[in-house]
Amino acid sequence: MATLVKKPKPRKPKKPLKQSTPALSSLASDILTGRIWATQADARRLAASVLGQDEAAGQAKPKRRQ
Repeated sequence: MATLVKKPKPRKPKKPLKQSTPALSSLASDILTGRIWATQADARRLAASVLGQDEAAGQAKPKRRQ
């Protein structure tokens, strides 16, 4: 009797990761190290960047402990 060989399913290409611009990364680094103080505009730019990189809306569900 002939055996059937399953063909592997084609893999979906991965989406490229979203990244911040170098300017925003430098701004965040400067703020976290204390070299500069964040202005209201800086805080808005950083928040917009972070929210723009979210893949799903809302908060993640907490993991259940076993």
